[in-house]
Amino acid sequence: MKKYTYTEKKDTRSGFGAGLHEAGKRNPNVVALCADLVGSLKMEAFIKDFPERFVQVGIAEANMMGIAAGMTIGGKIPFTGTFANFSTGRVYDQIRQSIAYSGKNVKICASHAGLTLGEDGATHQILEDIGMMKMLPGMVVINPCDYNQTKAATLAIMEYQGPVYLRFGRPTVPVFTPEDQKFEIGKAWMVNEGTDVTIIATGHMVWRAIEAGEKLAELGISAEIINIHTIKPLDEEAILTSVNKTGCVVTCEEHNKFGGLGESVARLLVSTHPYPQEFVAVDDSFGESGTPDELMSKYKLDPSDIVEAVQRVRRRKI
Repeated sequence: MKKYTYTEKKDTRSGFGAGLHEAGKRNPNVVALCADLVGSLKMEAFIKDFPERFVQVGIAEANMMGIAAGMTIGGKIPFTGTFANFSTGRVYDQIRQSIAYSGKNVKICASHAGLTLGEDGATHQILEDIGMMKMLPGMVVINPCDYNQTKAATLAIMEYQGPVYLRFGRPTVPVFTPEDQKFEIGKAWMVNEGTDVTIIATGHMVWRAIEAGEKLAELGISAEIINIHTIKPLDEEAILTSVNKTGCVVTCEEHNKFGGLGESVARLLVSTHPYPQEFVAVDDSFGESGTPDELMSKYKLDPSDIVEAVQRVRRRKI
């Protein structure tokens, strides 16, 4: 098992803020819009240096999506910012009709995703957003794992022509990916090579998969761990190459088990070779108020839950 270490923890939303600021430096067409959550989205540096390229829409998320779509007609590259719940559930019609349908070059940047929003509770948490976004034709869906990868993803989507959903979070998590990494949309990142089981993780669950891999190594189980930061388009070649080698797979995500990364992997496998698969995800429920760690444990998203899923799937291995 390859050893990963970290010297600090940072929130992925700060990675977005740093990436947005750098994007503003690199391209004068980058503009930012926010729905009254500048601090939560870490947009302060961009606003300080490029005040003429920032629009404070207020608590009017649907209007924000319409304004962003219109800005693209004039050649601007708008980055919208609010909580993931308000970036998707509240404005799905506007995204579908004004952005996705006509392929507008809007970057929908969504913070505080999943259970780890924490104490704000179920009304502000969202566990359905990946499914909602990946079903829209032409929409790219990205869910990076740490500060560095989120910053790199933000810069990569600036260069991409077309609508993108970028998902990130509130809690501090280990920073373990390279600061100078090249982020390739649709290209998986091999975290650890192994032979006994494939673990496919996204977002905050990647570090937990690494922790699970270390526990599995102590049990004599060699886990191949893949970071799927781009859920759509899915790196089908990387997944199939791995699962053809290991013969079984566990998918890990801070999302409802319906409609997320796990279902994308299952669709791929059933259309090629139906290897056994286990899902580490929220089991079709809403969240609740609590600390991020308490919620991840209660909803069975801990490293120990990944280990148990690996043991189950290996018993089903043909």
